[in-house]
Amino acid sequence: MTTGIYQAQPPLEFIPPKLNPLLLQAAHLLLPSIINWKTAITHIEADNVEILADLYRQFQEGKIRFLLAFRHPKTEDPLCLGYLLSQLVPQVAREKDIKIQTPIHAHFIYDRGIPLWAGEHIGWLASHLGGTPIQRGKADWNGLRSARDLFANGKLPMAAAPEGATNGLSEIMSPLEPGIAQLGFWCAEDLHKAGRSEQVYIVPVGLKYSYVAAPWNAIAQLLSELEAASGLPINPSENGNSATIESLYPRLLTLAEHLLTLMEDFYKRFYHQKLPEAMVASHEGGDRNEALKARLEALMHVALQISEQYFDLPPKGAWNDRCRRLEQAGWNYIFREDFKDLKSLSPIERALGDRVAEEANRRMWHMRLVESFVAVSGSYIKDKPSVERFAETTLLLRDMVKKIQGNNDPLRRPQLGKQKVKITIGEPISISERYPTYKANRVGAKQAVTDFTNDLQQAMENLI
Repeated sequence: MTTGIYQAQPPLEFIPPKLNPLLLQAAHLLLPSIINWKTAITHIEADNVEILADLYRQFQEGKIRFLLAFRHPKTEDPLCLGYLLSQLVPQVAREKDIKIQTPIHAHFIYDRGIPLWAGEHIGWLASHLGGTPIQRGKADWNGLRSARDLFANGKLPMAAAPEGATNGLSEIMSPLEPGIAQLGFWCAEDLHKAGRSEQVYIVPVGLKYSYVAAPWNAIAQLLSELEAASGLPINPSENGNSATIESLYPRLLTLAEHLLTLMEDFYKRFYHQKLPEAMVASHEGGDRNEALKARLEALMHVALQISEQYFDLPPKGAWNDRCRRLEQAGWNYIFREDFKDLKSLSPIERALGDRVAEEANRRMWHMRLVESFVAVSGSYIKDKPSVERFAETTLLLRDMVKKIQGNNDPLRRPQLGKQKVKITIGEPISISERYPTYKANRVGAKQAVTDFTNDLQQAMENLI
């Protein structure tokens, strides 16, 4: 987070997309080196790339419009998608003799909040690479108009992550937000009104990370650091043996249980919250995973409720929906419509505004804790005891510890080992075929968006 988040500020300005061809060319040239330098990724491969190459051919011939709906487990996903478009698609197009014009790229939708914690230069870079921002959690009409116009009229296809945020888990998806389906139907509507014949598609794209070599010793070291931070006995050496899932799994469960106990006590003592006794009990003789999941969900509800009560929001909807509403409520307290002209404010008005902004930011902290765990399953490791699932769960606990300590930076997450990435292109799903139902009436439109979102969720889950 930037220090400015603790001060009241004018409303967030919209950052218009300003695609710079020279910057794009440089980015494509440097991308392989950037991936090698900034990430632990050593290899990226993709299946069904010929589908995407042919879609670009049809797009460039004026036959279709399409949006790439990609999985979003990690912050490295945009780099992987950029590699797919700039390197793999042209390569496969040459091999399959598919005639497309380079550079291959896409306009993309990104969260307007990213430049707040990653730096203003990220907003500038995203803009000049063709990105358009959206403020999550509200009807951001400037952002929606921009995305809608690019989908129907842009010189490039679109790309977006329908999960809305990273969840840290390669093999579990968060519920999809309906905005992607709505953009698709808006595009079909705009084309229909303009008398244009292009067909509209949403293309599911899966991304899955795996380790080149199982980093059990690095996971053991991270567990030791988390144990030390939380006051548990440290197990640094594994008795001189290489770490294994059998030796680490009990430690992971004990760490998770201990962190939950600390947080339960924190909310009970200082926020006067009541947690069900069954959730706080030790659950001896029961399934530790299921007990952890039940306790975590109770704790998440309490954490969100504390923020919701402050912002006077009802505690309704799925975890993701509650987090998005809280984020927007916090931003409304920090980026103030009535602070457009800061010079006209008295020192007292500024000071009171800063006090409100600081309190809003601290209330949003509870929501940030919950964000990391919205997709966590009590049986994620148990169902498939892989090193990837173990590492992802350990890293989520690390994120929780860092957020509690107040020094979590998503871009500085530790790399436990070298990774490879598998990208899978799914079958395009037609929006145009469903457009007659959408345009029939308001009820049909709402149902069409819901049905398409559900079908896209299933298609993307099938790619995992």
